[in-house]
Amino acid sequence: MRPGLRTGRDAALVLVLLAALSSLVACTQSSPPPPPASTSGVPISGDFSGSGPGTLRSADSLPTVDRRLTRLTSTAARITYESTSGVDGSTELVSGTVFAPVGPAPAGGWPIVAYGHGTTGVQHECAPSLSPSLLGNADAVGILVNRGYVVVMPDYQGLGLDDTYHPYLDAETVGHNMIDGVRAARKLVPGTSTRWVAIGSSQGGQAAWAANELSARDAAGLDLLGTASLAPVSDISGFADKAAAGTLTQQQLAIFPWILWAQQKMHPEMDLDDYRRGVAERRWDVLTACQGELAEQRTAVVKQLTADDLRPATPAATAALRADLQKMALPFGRAAAPMLVVHGAKDQLVDSAWTVDAVDDACRRGDTVENYTLPEAGHDDIDGSVAVAWIQARFQGTPALNTCGRDVPPPVEQLPGASSPDQR
Repeated sequence: MRPGLRTGRDAALVLVLLAALSSLVACTQSSPPPPPASTSGVPISGDFSGSGPGTLRSADSLPTVDRRLTRLTSTAARITYESTSGVDGSTELVSGTVFAPVGPAPAGGWPIVAYGHGTTGVQHECAPSLSPSLLGNADAVGILVNRGYVVVMPDYQGLGLDDTYHPYLDAETVGHNMIDGVRAARKLVPGTSTRWVAIGSSQGGQAAWAANELSARDAAGLDLLGTASLAPVSDISGFADKAAAGTLTQQQLAIFPWILWAQQKMHPEMDLDDYRRGVAERRWDVLTACQGELAEQRTAVVKQLTADDLRPATPAATAALRADLQKMALPFGRAAAPMLVVHGAKDQLVDSAWTVDAVDDACRRGDTVENYTLPEAGHDDIDGSVAVAWIQARFQGTPALNTCGRDVPPPVEQLPGASSPDQR
């Protein structure tokens, strides 16, 4: 049994956590999220002083969020706070949610978990904070709160607020959003510690990893203990070459329009028609939708896409896209704290080779990485229990394992056919 892994009813709850952590494919290919909930909550008091990254700008109750979650909390709030764009360094307002446990804070204050959600879309209405279920993340957040953590879940820049766009899969942007969300949460919840970890899957795994690297140069007032990333997005520059070769998987075809949409926002000089034609051009509104009638058509339209619909028009267009995607990649620096990285060898969304290369790069930089490639896993079927146990161990002060340069088999609970924790 891994350190800190619980048994019985709590272990069963971990299975809910893994389902919420592994949400990207479900969001890209199944039914669209429910309509946004009302955000007209009651203002909550907090420290709204100061300026700069992490400044808390507003906090309101969540009147329609799942009551099973609010019953576990002393604070459940939708917040807005200042953060930094990784694209141009500008100060941007970001929304998110904060949840705090019931009861008095422990000695040293409530530890904090920054929870990174997977892809939900690229439009403003695609924010978890606007959904009663937090777009499927409420159970996972509840598990973490019930374990005694203050949880902050950023929506990410451009989701939830319409003052800017969502720079989809830009690592530095979502990394800043995680760090600054922790700072903002500490201004809302009295008795919160400076000790924190980050956990997430897919885009959320990217956000956690990026926050670790950014903390190496921007750790003022915070004590990062580690980050856990499941099936993380690292370097997607390979999307450009796969699109040119016509070898994007069906799952990659599903999110490629979102990547292109965001790239055009980040690089206004980009001509989208160099990268789309046929069904992609005619149904662009559907392929980039998040809510309403258009989003309801998205699954059917994605199935109509062919390789030619999203093939770059020229080698120059491929090279330009590759270069722009490379600018968003991980790693981009040394990590400040240990990392857990777990991914599947059969991932059809983020090629396994991309993650292996990113981990190898992090190891060359001198990072402490506990890394596992699961031979039979894909993108959305990784057992999240190892990540929960791993972050618990960081708060308990257990030294982190470094697998760099070593061939360490995955934990047994990660392997197909392994017994569940409550059976061992």
